[in-house]
Amino acid sequence: MRDLDLSPRLERAMRWSAACHAGQFRRGSEIPYFQHVAAVAMILDRAGFEEDVVIAGLLHDVVEDTPATLADVSERFGEAVAALVSVCSEEKLDASGNKRPWIDRKRDHLAAVAKADESARAVILADKLHNLASIEVDLEAGVPIWERFHADRDRVLWYYQAMIDACSGDDPRLADLVTACRDRLARVEAIG
Repeated sequence: MRDLDLSPRLERAMRWSAACHAGQFRRGSEIPYFQHVAAVAMILDRAGFEEDVVIAGLLHDVVEDTPATLADVSERFGEAVAALVSVCSEEKLDASGNKRPWIDRKRDHLAAVAKADESARAVILADKLHNLASIEVDLEAGVPIWERFHADRDRVLWYYQAMIDACSGDDPRLADLVTACRDRLARVEAIG
C-alpha cells in the first residue's frame, strides 16, 4: 500500500512555499500563485517521483520569483533539492539588474535543461504540464490568454514544444510526462 501520510519535511516545504509566494497571483488572474506549485508537486507525486523531486516541484519558482535564494533552499531542504530548483530557475536579470529579453531567457533555459538530469527535467515537465492545463482552461472559458505573455502566441507555443523536446528521456515516468505535455499542447493549439 502506498504511504498516504506527508512527511514533516514535505509539510515544511509546502508551508515555506506558500509563505514565499504569499500575495502573488497567477499572471492576469486572482488565483493565488501557490496553486500552481502545489499542482506541480501533485503531478510529480502522481508520476511516482521521490520526495526530493516533489519538494523541488513545490519550490521550483521560489528563487526565480521571490526573495528566497538557492542557499535558503539548500539550508532548509538540502543540496539535492537546491540543485533541482537551480535548473528550474531562469536568470531574469542581467549583470546590471535589468530584465533580460524573453527570448534570451528561454534559449538559455533550454540550453541548461539539455544538460539536466531526469529529476530536474521531470520538475520542468510538470511545470509545463500545469501551465498548459491552465492555458487550456482559460482558453475554453474565453479568456484572452495570449495577452498575458511577454511573447506572442506562436513564440510561446514554440517554447513549450522546444522545452518538451529538451526534457525527453528514458525514464518511463518522464516519458509519461512528455506524452501528457504533448497531448495538452495539441489541445491548446487546437483551441486557439
